[in-house]
Amino acid sequence: MVMSLEDTKRTAIGSKLADMKEIQNLLISNEQGLISAINDSEVRDRLTKMLEDDRKNLGIIDTVIVQYGVKAQPKETVQKLVEKVQQLMQGSELNLYEKVFQHELLKHQQTMTGLLVHKAAQVVGADIEAAIAPLNTVNFENRAHQEQLKGVLEVLGVRELTGKEAEQGLWARVQDAVAALSGVAGSVLTQSSDKSDMNIQDVIRMDHNKVNMLFTQIEGSNDPQKIQEYFGQIYKDLTVHAEAEEQVVYPTVRPFYGEGDTQELYDEQAEMKQMLNSLKSLDPSSSNFKSQLKTLKDAVMDHVRQEESTMFAAIRNNCSTEQQEQLATQFKSAKSKLQDQLASSMR
Repeated sequence: MVMSLEDTKRTAIGSKLADMKEIQNLLISNEQGLISAINDSEVRDRLTKMLEDDRKNLGIIDTVIVQYGVKAQPKETVQKLVEKVQQLMQGSELNLYEKVFQHELLKHQQTMTGLLVHKAAQVVGADIEAAIAPLNTVNFENRAHQEQLKGVLEVLGVRELTGKEAEQGLWARVQDAVAALSGVAGSVLTQSSDKSDMNIQDVIRMDHNKVNMLFTQIEGSNDPQKIQEYFGQIYKDLTVHAEAEEQVVYPTVRPFYGEGDTQELYDEQAEMKQMLNSLKSLDPSSSNFKSQLKTLKDAVMDHVRQEESTMFAAIRNNCSTEQQEQLATQFKSAKSKLQDQLASSMR
């Protein structure tokens, strides 16, 4: 019997992440249009800072989707919503206040979707919590943006209704609310923000930590359905991780890491792929599934130790900071394409 690699709960979370990316692109487009339409320099400055945050947060969402490892499409209803909002924001049917109001509603939707994904991850598995941890930054910043947009709405609404300026004290209230949010979330933001200087070692280590969590979750379970779910994720994560390393990382390190050591990494991964396919054909409740899985885990952990010690040291000693960051970007891009291919092959 060949076990299924798909799990409905993980696919549903993947779909929500795809929804978030769709809405994030819309938020960026909206802010670009609003900045052009607003003459008030203080309001425009606040929206400009918001736009900078949202462009960074789009990168975080992309990283989370790749690290999560389950590719899905946004819901059709979300795609239709995006088309409708784009028409409203670009047209003359709504005035400026109403456009900002629609934008604030989207921020609320994005915040709630992010929190929902976080809560669902807590229920489904520790590996998912680890993969989506950077999403905490997006969630907290969206809450702060909501408070700022309330201030913008007061300014624009009072101006529209009375022709006069609103009391400037409202900005102090907005800043107090944002400061309160920052105080609660500061440590989370610091720990989980997707730094622009993330290097290849950081990205590979994230993959290693996630697969180790998946092995631990299987070892702690006697439920065949949960074991199948966790192994399905291991299969997809290790397959994509190995292929991306062989496409991007190993050819780069071979000249300075050495022909023999690099070839050893290729050979180890070829052996791991064989073990993965052998396990895929087993019933997760069979007597020898966990014993074969332990053999796979031992091989993976040996491979991880070599990469994180000697290979990482060789990269640090032979690649500039910029090269290490570029390698991380290339590796994530390769993983994303491979995940798309794997998802298409399973449909």
